[in-house]
Amino acid sequence: MKLFKVFFAFFICINSYAEDFGNTYLLNNPQAYQSESSRNETEQWSLRGQLTYVAQQKNNFRSSYSGSNSLLNASEGSSDKSYTLSATAYLGARLWEGAELFYNYEMFEGTPFGGQLTGLGGIQNGELQKGSFAPPVYYTARAFVRQSFNFGGEQEYIEGDINSHLAGYVDRKRLVINYGKFASLDFFDKNIYSHETRENFLNFAIFSMGAYGYAADAKGFTYGVVGELYQDDWVLRAGRLAIPATPNQLDLDYSLTQDYIDQVELTHNHKIGDKPGAVRFLLFQQHALMATYQGAINQYYQQPSLGPPNILTARFNEQNMWGYGLNIEQAITKDIGLFARWSWNSGNTETQTLDVNSSLSGGISIKGPSWGRSEDTIGLGYAINGLSAAAINYLQLGGMTMFIGDGALAYKPEQIFEAYYSYKVYKKLYLTADYQYIASPAYNSDRGPIHFLGIRAHLEM
Repeated sequence: MKLFKVFFAFFICINSYAEDFGNTYLLNNPQAYQSESSRNETEQWSLRGQLTYVAQQKNNFRSSYSGSNSLLNASEGSSDKSYTLSATAYLGARLWEGAELFYNYEMFEGTPFGGQLTGLGGIQNGELQKGSFAPPVYYTARAFVRQSFNFGGEQEYIEGDINSHLAGYVDRKRLVINYGKFASLDFFDKNIYSHETRENFLNFAIFSMGAYGYAADAKGFTYGVVGELYQDDWVLRAGRLAIPATPNQLDLDYSLTQDYIDQVELTHNHKIGDKPGAVRFLLFQQHALMATYQGAINQYYQQPSLGPPNILTARFNEQNMWGYGLNIEQAITKDIGLFARWSWNSGNTETQTLDVNSSLSGGISIKGPSWGRSEDTIGLGYAINGLSAAAINYLQLGGMTMFIGDGALAYKPEQIFEAYYSYKVYKKLYLTADYQYIASPAYNSDRGPIHFLGIRAHLEM
């Protein structure tokens, strides 16, 4: 908490100084205001920052039994509190014609419930993707180059966006190549109403496609190349991204030849009436040294004296796992938007991300002008997650995955409801109250439901 206060005070001071300096400059130089309001300028560089603190509590939920990968209740000895704290410096700069460099340096500190990130398919705080660290760790989160090739014709102005692009004019028909270290969700599965854990929904299965096995190391980042082809209202993205040589660890396969994920996503931006929307279709395939559930089960029947089936001792060779997803966003009014996602994967192997093989989610985002709070937001979301037959069989025999395993399983789809209210406190400081209800946690009807109460403080500069 002391560290949080230090970072909070630092960001407040810097943010206040920057805004006060800008206001003073515009008062003394009114022509600068006229220049900014009358034309869009090309951004040569960008330096921004963020600070996010999330604290959550859970109830002492029903638990008929538990295993080594269960989310425990208070009676079983688990802490009922979890928190994360992150601070990030974002740097963007133009290098030469069409080229941009993006670099992030990040601090992270956090502790899951009970000290380990287990017991749920849809994990309740996306920031916990970065692991469990106390005291904090410091690292380079992103470092990549973006090269654009304009094809001529009609141009459009795009606002600057961290880790995406600098503000400026671009051709509506262009090719963009991104290379380096970044996060998979920087490019794929975007949705303006549900995508960023620091601003809207916190649950993995609501802010992203639950069954999308995207590339990520133990801190949530990857390495590789992503190409983007823009053709007016269409965008085609394709990439090969590295995954860890050992699932869910930090050791990415930088060769991009043995452990990787290939994905392609087609986006169409449209308008219904004058209300914008988008539809995205994603197809992906993982290729890596992974255990198959059936292989672990076969090993168990051949050598029952070794105990329950175990994916950790059944990684015999390279495996493929594939899947797809559909992602929709649609504005209803200028202040109300809907989103929905469906995703599925073959579920034959252990996971590289979440223990989710099918997921349907959706919700609504409502801005606050109608009640006199234009910068506030209400969000309501729901997700239902499922497992493959092979994964169910493996868990019912007492097997454990990287994230779930209660020692037994009375299977039922996991259901998640999340509601939040984001309140603008001052300038770019937001406080959010968050509530989540998860029934059949880790697909086990013998446990739960779990109620999570959370608060998030988010500051941008």
